[in-house]
Amino acid sequence: MASLNPFTVLARHRNFRLFWLGQTLSLIGTWMQSMAQGWLALELTNNAFLVGLVVSAGSLPVVLFSMYAGVMVDRYERLRLVRICQTLLLAEAALLFWFTWTGHISIVWLLGFATAGGMISSVEIPARQSLMVELVGREDLPQAIALNSSGFNLARIVGPAVAALVIAKLGIAWAFGLNALSYVAVLIALLLMRLPPWRPNANVVRPLEGIRESIAYMRGTPMVSALMKLVTVYSILGVPYLVLMPVFARDRLGLTASGYGLLLACVGIGGLFGALALAARAGPQAGSRTLRVSTYSYPIILLILSAVTDPRPAYALLFLAGIAMIVNGALSNSLLQHKVPDAMRGRLMAAYSFVVVGLAQTVGSLIAGIVARAFGVQWAIALGAVTMLSYAVYAFRQPGLRPVVTGTPVTP
Repeated sequence: MASLNPFTVLARHRNFRLFWLGQTLSLIGTWMQSMAQGWLALELTNNAFLVGLVVSAGSLPVVLFSMYAGVMVDRYERLRLVRICQTLLLAEAALLFWFTWTGHISIVWLLGFATAGGMISSVEIPARQSLMVELVGREDLPQAIALNSSGFNLARIVGPAVAALVIAKLGIAWAFGLNALSYVAVLIALLLMRLPPWRPNANVVRPLEGIRESIAYMRGTPMVSALMKLVTVYSILGVPYLVLMPVFARDRLGLTASGYGLLLACVGIGGLFGALALAARAGPQAGSRTLRVSTYSYPIILLILSAVTDPRPAYALLFLAGIAMIVNGALSNSLLQHKVPDAMRGRLMAAYSFVVVGLAQTVGSLIAGIVARAFGVQWAIALGAVTMLSYAVYAFRQPGLRPVVTGTPVTP
């Protein structure tokens, strides 16, 4: 009988236990830095466009370089790449602390640091995602990805709250300083891991050939193609509602900054609940059926949210949206990783981060902003939700997602 304990995978795998503890602590620091960067940009410029530009500077390199980075991840030892990237991110946070603490920071330097962080992340994200299967094996991969999502959501709740306290008591520079210290935790965990000797990929290809090979694999594998299309639509249209949340909170719900913070906390708590519930489930086949439910429920929740003008139902709806968003994303990721051969894993995870991180924060936020400015924030959320729901109805009728509909075992 399968255990309903979501933390079973931590007890079973020492390497993943080290990774999860270190990564969760580091993510708290990352969320602290993310909040502090936006606040610092506002203090330096008092310009909403430049605040948005700082956010875009961190995600644009993922769009530009992630596919090339995926070839690198498939060519070199993934654990070593993650260690190098985490060290570079520590250095970036430490420099940002020093420039801010000494008063040398400017909007140009801030944009530079954000861009550097994005370039490092374009390699670190697919390397870290691809490393997961080496830590737990294929059978426990769905639970590990779900539990990793729980750490992400826990950090999303704790990080901004700690950052607000640190900024108020110690100054904005120390939000960056504590983030730098948080990387020490994950680096210690990575150094303590013991994996079997790494074997170089026998089929080493040139970068452009590797990218073409990965695109051909995604297009030629029906289930992977269908899932990647679903992830793309849901990332571009479903994630940017969070970008619009400040406007939605003020103009539709009549809330202040504290109310806006509570709305985001509801999303994070819902995501944490959904990730832990998913981690307690057994096997990718059970998860494949849940994917269909979350895919339909997510846009329906957002559609109802778009019509709400009272904060009380909005809090409940955002809690449910957090559950559906995280369950949908974690299951899509685990199904993709369960299907892909190891030699292609880095490139597939690079394509995944290209969509989920890059396109969602650039193309998705831009589209949402344009629609919200032209028609209102509620219409931007509603139109995105209707499009997502329509695509879901179409997608689940296609052969590529038939294993998800029927619960057929997913084989690599």
